[in-house]
Amino acid sequence: MSTPASAPAGAPAGVAPQATWARWDITIRELVLLRREHVTPRMLRLTLGGPGIAGFESHLPDEHCKWVFPDPGTGVTRAPEQDGDHLRWPTPFPPTREYTVRRYDAAAGEVDFDVVLHDGGVAATWARTAGIGSTLWVAGPRPSRVVPPEFGFHVLLGDETALPAIGRWLEEVPAGVRGVAAVEVADAGEEQDLRVPEGWTLTWLHRDGAPAGSLDLLGEFAEGVALPQDTWTYVFAAGEAGCLKRVRRWARAQGVGRGQSDIAGYWKRGRSNAVDDVLADPEHDEDRDTEHGHEHGHEHDHEHGGRPRG
Repeated sequence: MSTPASAPAGAPAGVAPQATWARWDITIRELVLLRREHVTPRMLRLTLGGPGIAGFESHLPDEHCKWVFPDPGTGVTRAPEQDGDHLRWPTPFPPTREYTVRRYDAAAGEVDFDVVLHDGGVAATWARTAGIGSTLWVAGPRPSRVVPPEFGFHVLLGDETALPAIGRWLEEVPAGVRGVAAVEVADAGEEQDLRVPEGWTLTWLHRDGAPAGSLDLLGEFAEGVALPQDTWTYVFAAGEAGCLKRVRRWARAQGVGRGQSDIAGYWKRGRSNAVDDVLADPEHDEDRDTEHGHEHGHEHDHEHGGRPRG
């Protein structure tokens, strides 16, 4: 539990508000691949549904689900068992990847996930090659943070692995909240047509040939953001862990503490996607408490190390 922060210079008087963890039952279900479409050349959107979608709930823009895949040696999927409001996972832990819920349509019984494409990797391969009608075990969504209305200004920063969360955040942000968003992508071809609410700006940062996780584009952008003095600021930043160090230093220098931010390393360049590799990283998800930290990453990190979501 983070300690309530006092107001930094120029911020509203009093004790800063804090984001809180929302809790709900975590469930496991088998979903059907209904369709796929390219959002950009390197981002593929999968729509899942079928009878197993009954009872699915979606709450917050950065929530995520765990996809469970067959063991490579046997081809058998060892899905967890439902145990009341949580899941009992088999040992050893099965192959999984985590993805952000990009869209949930309760009336249609559909949920969308966006996948960053790359060579190799169990989830990226499944996303490209699974036949329509194929099934996938999906656990979650897991609990996430609720940002209270006292935060009148939001700063959203991330690479393409955070793009699904940022896109949904921009769609769902309450009227009257202002903010800035910046997304690092490979090039102009990876930009998406996102909603930009009134009082917001959206900036695309291009690597233009540089490897993912090798530039400080997000940190450089953050240092140029002028925070307002008439309301509280909340910072959401996600992507390659090393690239977020500068963002975290900037946020803390602005008086934005752990209760006023979610700065999460979704992946780490040079690391494998193994559970132990991610959890052994002392800087992994520094702003998230132990109970709700992520076990696994998303596919993109399988190539670059670490664990992106996306």
